[in-house]
Amino acid sequence: MTDTRIVTAAVLVIGDEILSGRTKDANMGFLAERLTGLGIRLREARVVPDVPEEIVAAVNALRARYDYVFTTGGIGPTHDDITAECIAQAFGVPLLRHPEAVRRLEAHYEPGQLNEARLRMANVPEGGTLIDNPVSAAPGFRIGNVHVMAGVPRIMQAMFDGIAPTLAGGDKVLSRTVTCDLGEGVIAAGLGAIAAEYPELSVGSYPYFRAGKFGTSLVLRGTDAARLSAATEAVRVLVVSLGGTAGAEPEKLDPEKAE
Repeated sequence: MTDTRIVTAAVLVIGDEILSGRTKDANMGFLAERLTGLGIRLREARVVPDVPEEIVAAVNALRARYDYVFTTGGIGPTHDDITAECIAQAFGVPLLRHPEAVRRLEAHYEPGQLNEARLRMANVPEGGTLIDNPVSAAPGFRIGNVHVMAGVPRIMQAMFDGIAPTLAGGDKVLSRTVTCDLGEGVIAAGLGAIAAEYPELSVGSYPYFRAGKFGTSLVLRGTDAARLSAATEAVRVLVVSLGGTAGAEPEKLDPEKAE
């Protein structure tokens, strides 16, 4: 087997409204799926409140640990949109009004509508480069390995689509799923033995209840297609040997599939 190229990422969701439950986060799942497709492994996700010291600490911890950090939220025009200034503090640089960001906002708003509050959205840490916002003009930015994006899902997704081609991924993680009508307790020992035989793969079991029936989805992930196929076959043989029925889970029910 060849050495696996691993590229890692973290997502930092910023905002009191997420922690209060008022806003349901829709960005994490999108980013996880898209990053997986690019060969970037999402290793950690955090949610922090609109508290400067907590944002700064989280940014510094994550950017030191992972290849990429993606933040969502807190780059709007109101007083509690403090992400840009916190990122500047984390990097130890001043927060500047970016001329190109100002130009984009001027082009977007009607004359007289670009007030000081909206101009706050043109503030970028020194050394940062803009991330395009084709939806509402106000850009995000990148500094170092940190990508700062909006919290509104439609805008964040458009921003990510723009930066995706610039991201360097590693080997893509492939996924196989075997469904069975056995409980986890029945297959646990045999599944553990297969996981030990294929230590380079991730092997997990996920119980479900669908159409009035209980069952277990057995999910295998890895970068070596041949080893993955061999381990998947071993799981199928295990299920049948224990008196169960093994099947392939429909793709629409396997959101973690990376192929």
